Amino acid sequence: MTDASTGTGTGTGTGMGMETNAGTETSTDASRGPGARGGVSQAVAEAVRERSHGMCTVPTEYQGYPDVAFGGYVAGLLAGCASAGTVRVDFRAATPVGVPLRLAQLDGGGARLTGRADALLATATPAPAVSVADVPPAPSLERARAATEAFHAGGLTGLAVDGTSVDCFGCGHRPPDRGLRQHCARVPGSDMVATAWTPHPAFADARGRLRTEVLWAVLDCPTAWAGIHVGTLRPGAVTASLTATLLRPVVTGEDHITYAWPTATTGRKHTMGVAVATARGELCAVGEALWIDPRPRATG
Repeated sequence: MTDASTGTGTGTGTGMGMETNAGTETSTDASRGPGARGGVSQAVAEAVRERSHGMCTVPTEYQGYPDVAFGGYVAGLLAGCASAGTVRVDFRAATPVGVPLRLAQLDGGGARLTGRADALLATATPAPAVSVADVPPAPSLERARAATEAFHAGGLTGLAVDGTSVDCFGCGHRPPDRGLRQHCARVPGSDMVATAWTPHPAFADARGRLRTEVLWAVLDCPTAWAGIHVGTLRPGAVTASLTATLLRPVVTGEDHITYAWPTATTGRKHTMGVAVATARGELCAVGEALWIDPRPRATG
């Protein structure tokens, strides 16, 4: 999520906040399988046309906080534009939905996203690959499913400051063909959260694989839930940066596990690790996110 109103200074890309639909190289198939909705398919086709001109527009479907593009998706767009294999995406301001934006590759393997008057929204910088050695083993599919059920049993909850539910592309209560449903709760007896989910064909490329920018989006919200359920992250926090290394394709229509865990906390800054695995525990993607708590409200 991203929310420029937080005024963190280091970035405002919140997991639930920054999504665009100007896909990567894998986004060129506008049909995306029999389950694709017409509106989503048309958005992808339009995004591809824009991308060829260095532009992109974030459809309203790809938002986290209201009217703010989903952070993980925006990160995926920048990663797809950058030439480096692993990048760190830093969010500088909230990315709006429904507004033409400019996406440009930079010398040295990076990329940047700018808005009106060339206002900087996000940057991608080459980074070392995320260490697989530091990633804990995935919980079993059964334990991940139990965590998902626990999330649902808790009622409608969200990452907004007041704890209310947000219609988030990443973790909102949307149908499977309109959202990623990253409904993470704590895995009992562990310091991680997890969810079991099945990627919908609406988000697939021509080969039935989850589009790259959507896979980046999957890595966002689980880190927030790890911070809330296991760490000390406060509701209303925003994503300051997201780094990811993609290891193998995620096949739509098959069961997968997403899990995340806190790694460090310093003041308002919280770092979390995250991974996506197959039902057998094979790693598909690993990442690291930096989240920042909202500033304390002034008293008196």
